Amino acid sequence: MFRAALVSVAAALLLGACASTPRPMPVTDLPELEGSIVETRHRGDDDLLSAGLGLAGLRQWPPPASAEPDASELRRREIWNAWRGIADLRPETMADPLPAVPGREFRGRLRLAGDRHTHQVLLQLPDDFDSARPCLVVAPASGSRGVYGAIAVAAPVALPRGCAVVYTDKGAGGDFSLLDDGYIRVPHAHSGDNAEARWGEHVLAATRFGLALLNDTGLPGRFDAGNTRVIAVGLSNGGGAVLQAAEIDTGGLLDAVIAAAPNIQPEWTGMRPLYDYATQAALYQPCLLAHPDWADKPFVTPELREQGRQRCVMLRTAALLDANTGSGQALEARERLRASGWNEDVLALAGMNIAFDLWRSVAVTYASAYGRFGPDAHPCGFRFATLDGQGALRQPSASEQALWRSDGGGIPATAGVTIVDRSAAGEDPHLPGLMCLRGLWDGSGPDADRVRAGVEAVKVQAWPLPMPVTVLHGADDALIPPMFSSRPWVEAARTRGADIRYRELPGVQHFDAFLQLPIMAGYQPLLPEVWSELERALQLPADTASSRRQR
Repeated sequence: MFRAALVSVAAALLLGACASTPRPMPVTDLPELEGSIVETRHRGDDDLLSAGLGLAGLRQWPPPASAEPDASELRRREIWNAWRGIADLRPETMADPLPAVPGREFRGRLRLAGDRHTHQVLLQLPDDFDSARPCLVVAPASGSRGVYGAIAVAAPVALPRGCAVVYTDKGAGGDFSLLDDGYIRVPHAHSGDNAEARWGEHVLAATRFGLALLNDTGLPGRFDAGNTRVIAVGLSNGGGAVLQAAEIDTGGLLDAVIAAAPNIQPEWTGMRPLYDYATQAALYQPCLLAHPDWADKPFVTPELREQGRQRCVMLRTAALLDANTGSGQALEARERLRASGWNEDVLALAGMNIAFDLWRSVAVTYASAYGRFGPDAHPCGFRFATLDGQGALRQPSASEQALWRSDGGGIPATAGVTIVDRSAAGEDPHLPGLMCLRGLWDGSGPDADRVRAGVEAVKVQAWPLPMPVTVLHGADDALIPPMFSSRPWVEAARTRGADIRYRELPGVQHFDAFLQLPIMAGYQPLLPEVWSELERALQLPADTASSRRQR
């Protein structure tokens, strides 16, 4: 067991794994910087790429732990979770050995002008950084993960090549905090900043952080966007972040952008905001599972189908379906989803999102983020907490709090923090809360206006600056369907004259990490395609990569 006397998690994580040196940095070099930068050295059995675990350690279950974890052990666990959360570690996808990459890390906090809260950034600088041909890969976290949340996206290609990698948590991550009333504050939901509207700025701020550190670490020469190849690569929310950055990089920081399965919301025909389709799916996809065609789909169990039949009945009672029979209700749910843009390949994985309660988790968190509601002000009454076996609020131990950052995915339910639904009632207890969440999209009133204003703030123009942009998306992505995100963004960008490489990959869905499950047989991983594109971008001729200019 982890020791209960571990009091200050944040302080422990800011101490070096092998050695650390808090180092102030001139404000004129990086005006967003708050506080000191902490340098840690990672060599021997604690490297940059896998914290010394190698592929064997990353594949091992349970996660690395000890009776009295120190900063290096917590970092190792954070990296273990970051890899396993998004990567397919099977031998057919990743072959041993995973190289050990010694080097240094530099961790700091930035605050964008006008933001209430800071966000984390971290530079990994390998010992064999090539100062003669410098390269920097910028990797915003996937989903709402912490600062290592894109390590599996960028590091396997960049670090062994001698490139530095700079990460950002985009204002989310696992920096949860316990409130006086026993509930929990979650950065993505409760910062009050609607961080998604500024994800592109987070990417550019991380880029400036990385370049500034390269010039402040004793390396020979000076490094800037003119002589350093800078590639931004992101997956999921990170993919949306790098596309946002491509539209606002008027300073010419980025040489190329690679976005995979991006959560991006352009002003263009076919786009549906995440909040719109997530709240619709949360209502209707459980009923869909009761349709006979879904009996043998991945993750669909008899229990889920029975719950789906109950959801169909309750939707009819709430006048959200018209059919009177169970079979007719399931068919109607299917047709309503198809009529609003969902296709059969994407809906085939509806059971996955229902089994893991993903739609509700997204809707609860994003409603707070878009509406800028505080931890105790969610308009549908949702809160986050740790609960006991009877579902009552309980105080998390210091050791549990220590694991929020290392184990958490940024959106509850995660790392022992769960959703508290104070409107739960009846035979379908989730339904009242889900109807309230949907009402914040298609209803009226000041709360709905606040949420819709937040959604409006994250929309983009799909007008990237002239730089190489590659977009990859799984054709079977059931969480961020390409027809609602990548396709309209690419179409809009091409219409406006941008030269976009777009590949929609058959047999690829959103979660590579799930491919180890037998029920996912036949689906293919996305990350190897991302790594190939990153290799390609790093090898582009210098005159191609540096074609940046202001629009």
